[in-house]
Amino acid sequence: MTPDKILQYCLNNLEGTVLVNSWGEKGIFYNPNNTLKRGVYILTVKEKDGENDKSSNLDRENIYRVNMGLRKNTFVNMFGGIPKRPIKGGIVEMEYDFTSSNQLMPHPIYAWMGWVCILNPTEQKFEELKPLIQEAYEYAKEKFKKRKI
Repeated sequence: MTPDKILQYCLNNLEGTVLVNSWGEKGIFYNPNNTLKRGVYILTVKEKDGENDKSSNLDRENIYRVNMGLRKNTFVNMFGGIPKRPIKGGIVEMEYDFTSSNQLMPHPIYAWMGWVCILNPTEQKFEELKPLIQEAYEYAKEKFKKRKI
């Protein structure tokens, strides 16, 4: 899988989505008809370390991280609980190697918000991620409705 294939899958299969480049990453947002300034995050692909996010060592050659926001109950069912928010520049206190490829795990910074991530998923692993991408999409649609009111 490549970042572009993942982003294209989202744009082709999640109605009302747009691609936004910001903060050194590409994001898929739910924003039908560009109603909101940005929309609501569904999924991002990050290809380099940021000032406050070096935990996955994304500056390695051909390494990228897919991130998506899930409902907290889904996150709890997958990982046993929601961690505390880390200090600025820190990572969540969970026993994961955030540099490991092809392993679904809590997001190193945003796990406290129910976000998960995976580095360089294979095509097979990406197939397994599709139901989670769909959940992230449905969840973003719910948030969008609340913001639009």
